[in-house]
Amino acid sequence: MNEKFLELTEEKQMRIIDTAMEVFGTNEYKHAVTDEIARKAGISKGLLFYYFKNKKSLYQYVYQYCLQLLIDTIDEAGVKNKTDFFEIMRFGADKKMELIANHAYIMEFCMKAYYMNDENIAEEITQDIQQKVNTMFADYFSHIDLFKFKEGIDPFYIFQMLQWMADGYIRTKQKTKEKLDINEIMEDYDRWEEMFKQMVYRKEYL
Repeated sequence: MNEKFLELTEEKQMRIIDTAMEVFGTNEYKHAVTDEIARKAGISKGLLFYYFKNKKSLYQYVYQYCLQLLIDTIDEAGVKNKTDFFEIMRFGADKKMELIANHAYIMEFCMKAYYMNDENIAEEITQDIQQKVNTMFADYFSHIDLFKFKEGIDPFYIFQMLQWMADGYIRTKQKTKEKLDINEIMEDYDRWEEMFKQMVYRKEYL
């Protein structure tokens, strides 16, 4: 990335980033056209490639921006001060919803990144996502109240199961071409959370 991009005003940077989220988020990577990103951002394609070496460089920058934005949002809100497993899970979900409200296409972009299959970029994105998922539990759940769980319950496996359920949920929606509705997603998540809580928490903590 050309350092000149960081010399732009925040408003201009965000216009380019948000436009890239939209185009990458509504198209498969190979069909996302940089001409369209430049046009919608109100700059020339030459200037876009002056800031970013190529399409892949732009995509990687936007991906890292979204990832860091999520991490900063959760960290700044004090999630590490919480000790209840399900409270942390819900807190993270709420913060993601706030980001979606402020960045119209961030969910579409992140979903496309998560299920990336383009051979030009998929391997490194997939590896990075897997690494982040693996470290997320240690970062945010290492201080939870383990005594709330029934004997023999491993919180990490509950974390994984909720991740897998969300993954399957979104894949099903995508296969049926259903639009992802935030309110519907959160209503379904609330039902999953209550179901798992009943299964894994001791009765006195329900």
